[in-house]
Amino acid sequence: VQLQASGGGLVQAGGSLRLSCAASRSISSVRGMSWYRQAPGKQREWVATITPFGTAAYAESVRGRSTISSDNANNTVWLQMNGLAPEDTAVYYCLAEAYDGNYWGQGTLVTVSS
Repeated sequence: VQLQASGGGLVQAGGSLRLSCAASRSISSVRGMSWYRQAPGKQREWVATITPFGTAAYAESVRGRSTISSDNANNTVWLQMNGLAPEDTAVYYCLAEAYDGNYWGQGTLVTVSS
């Protein structure tokens, strides 16, 4: 599976962004689609996951202000993030957890200015 992440950019604190992850093949056959992020100098951390059935889970750091959603027909997953803060600054990666392995996208940079 090839994943193309987009939607990152520079936003002021309190603002919103919607990240997209387009997959090269059906995501209805994967175990889950996730977003991870990696801030400068830090380890990559899990942000959110959605299953093909629409079940979603969120990291504590983004719960309540982020929504992960998917369109299985168009093989796309989104991450809507609201109330962004400088600590959300990171490269955001999408991950497809397929039955034949895990596939990472190239990442999209989110920068939140204070």
